[in-house]
Amino acid sequence: QVQLVESGGGLVKAGGSLRLSCAASGRTFSNYVMGWFRQAPGKEREFVARIDGSGGATSYADSVKGRFIISRDNAKNTVYLQMNSLKPEDTAVYYCATGPGWSTNSGHYDYWGQGTQVTVSS
Repeated sequence: QVQLVESGGGLVKAGGSLRLSCAASGRTFSNYVMGWFRQAPGKEREFVARIDGSGGATSYADSVKGRFIISRDNAKNTVYLQMNSLKPEDTAVYYCATGPGWSTNSGHYDYWGQGTQVTVSS
């Protein structure tokens, strides 16, 4: 059974930083793309960042490019999202997900974590 467990969310002031972690189990971690998505109240879930199985390829939503960094440690079966220069509009529940394809579409990811709340105050 595949499980994803996020941690690291919290309350931070605008301009601050947080690092999210997502620990995976139940499948060969390095074989799969990992993605981060977020969902703000009243809005649809949106793509944030993705990383391929080796960690050699990454991509980001335009809204976070240059501020967020996705990385992974396959020895620890963990993916990270370093979030810098946070803005109030980054406030959302952040989810990690895993899937077989290189996609920004949430429907193409087959397993999801429970989410972690990130709140950025102005």
